[in-house]
Amino acid sequence: MHSSADCLFCKIVAGKIPVQRLAEDDAALAFPDINPQAPVHVLVVPKLHVESLDEIKDDQWPLVGRIHALAVRVARDKGLTKSGFRTLFNTGPQAGQTVWHLHLHMLGGRSMMWPPG
Repeated sequence: MHSSADCLFCKIVAGKIPVQRLAEDDAALAFPDINPQAPVHVLVVPKLHVESLDEIKDDQWPLVGRIHALAVRVARDKGLTKSGFRTLFNTGPQAGQTVWHLHLHMLGGRSMMWPPG
């Protein structure tokens, strides 16, 4: 288990690390990824420290919907709903998770390949 005291995304949520806040509600925060993989690459993180989808407790599943809803709000704000966008969670090291705080990637502004690389 990773400590929330050392968590990059917890520090961002707390305002200790400045980011461009694209959208926010009482449950989640959306901000641009610092290493974008598409013209639009936004991270949406819960304000509650949860390490990954694998760590979600039964009573926390509505949080996943709230994160998705905020991602869709940003996609609409960025004009991506007609052309399309992708949302995904990386869960665990083999999936590419490198920050141990649940986060959704919302990507758009270019054609996406399937399967992803």
